[in-house]
Amino acid sequence: MAGDLEAKIEAARKRAAQAKARLADLEARANQKARRLETRRKVILGGLLIDAAGKDDRFSKVITALMARMVREQDRKAFEGWLVPSPSPEPLGVNQPPSEPPQTVE
Repeated sequence: MAGDLEAKIEAARKRAAQAKARLADLEARANQKARRLETRRKVILGGLLIDAAGKDDRFSKVITALMARMVREQDRKAFEGWLVPSPSPEPLGVNQPPSEPPQTVE
């Protein structure tokens, strides 16, 4: 009878260890999925910022300011030789607001 009880205890321990291993595996998969999603968000947001910098000088200035804050050498190396996009100058009068507001007739 004592041997039967010991066998049951050992079987329960084995099931508990298996359940703990399954839980650890599920948690690892969930963490990996969350890291992938975070990386995807960063890539998309970075692409949007770079695209916006090519269209609006304000975003070029933001990128320049952010890059100045980089402290890790390996991060700086990733951007060696890379030029911050900036909008190309447009001829006067094209897509530029008038210098004075229009006059209204009363």
